[in-house]
Amino acid sequence: MSVIRQPGVLGRTTRRRVVGVTAAFSTAAVEAVAVGLWFALVVGSPSASTALAALGILFCGSLLRASVFGATVSDVGDVLRPQRLGVALLLTGSWIVWLLAAQEVGGVGGLAVATVLHASLLVGQFVLERRAFCLQSSSLTTRAPIVPGLLLAVGAAALLASAWFTDWAVATPPLSLEATTIVLRVDAVQVGVVVFGLMAFLAHQRRFERLLEPCP
Repeated sequence: MSVIRQPGVLGRTTRRRVVGVTAAFSTAAVEAVAVGLWFALVVGSPSASTALAALGILFCGSLLRASVFGATVSDVGDVLRPQRLGVALLLTGSWIVWLLAAQEVGGVGGLAVATVLHASLLVGQFVLERRAFCLQSSSLTTRAPIVPGLLLAVGAAALLASAWFTDWAVATPPLSLEATTIVLRVDAVQVGVVVFGLMAFLAHQRRFERLLEPCP
């Protein structure tokens, strides 16, 4: 029967799309800020205190992302449940493993190896994330989010490439405002963060399109 004859179906579909896009944007924004700050702090030669602060930022971002996911796909309760903390810890660890693998191999080869490894870790994390928030589902392995994992890993690769293989910046002419002079500067890494945020949005939008159904 056509959905035109079932306005309730059309309404539910529209609501799911709106909720999905909103959730994907929120998740991508949280991830872009957390990963971008963490990446900016650890790239180079960070001190122990800087590395610790960066790790805290990354974990808090991962926990907040898990909270957004849970609030979208299920009746979120206590965010600090062991399963949900485990999901955030796994996501945090996947980013650390990604960067360590890239640095260990180095160069283009390191970027490629880290991207493949990261995509695999992200797919596993996505599956476990759904399991943590939709414990009743028994068909998780048949809906493995391979494409979202690849999209997010490619975005991460673009971020790393912007720091490793590019060295440019664009600056505006000095703008005089009374006693203050302002210069707007855009670096390659900043563009990399934007590209990563866009890929994260596409990845999470695809995830939510498939997950915004009640858990069986």
